[in-house]
Amino acid sequence: MPEGRRSFVQWMLGGGLGASILSFLYPAFRFLKPPQAAEASVNEAPGGKVGDLKPNTAKIIKFGARPVLLMRLSETEWKAYSAVCSHLNCTVQFHEEKRLIWCACHNGFYDLNGHVVSGPPPRPLEEYTVHLKAEEVIVSRLA
Repeated sequence: MPEGRRSFVQWMLGGGLGASILSFLYPAFRFLKPPQAAEASVNEAPGGKVGDLKPNTAKIIKFGARPVLLMRLSETEWKAYSAVCSHLNCTVQFHEEKRLIWCACHNGFYDLNGHVVSGPPPRPLEEYTVHLKAEEVIVSRLA
């Protein structure tokens, strides 16, 4: 085989191998660093009707693109915290029997003030304000 043809074949094989490696690595890099999504600025979100939530219960509501844990602790006491665990961004839930906020991913617990009680979470949960307007529950950012 002449030298020119051999170098062309080697160049084609090397280029094909390089393209194959890039085609495997590119999606992995895109997965590790997803594109920034513009989030609409939301200052408050509806939490439903006052009667929808019984005392000592909670539910997850949408606050823009983020989940928020809305809790009714008694007839008059309402609290809301980010439902995103500060450890690995898992969704937390209200543990009614223990009266704690629980992250099932690594068994982390927060108290009813959003502070870490046990487990791996490094920071407390972000707090939101709850307002009652007539029979509606409104959740807003802390001022």
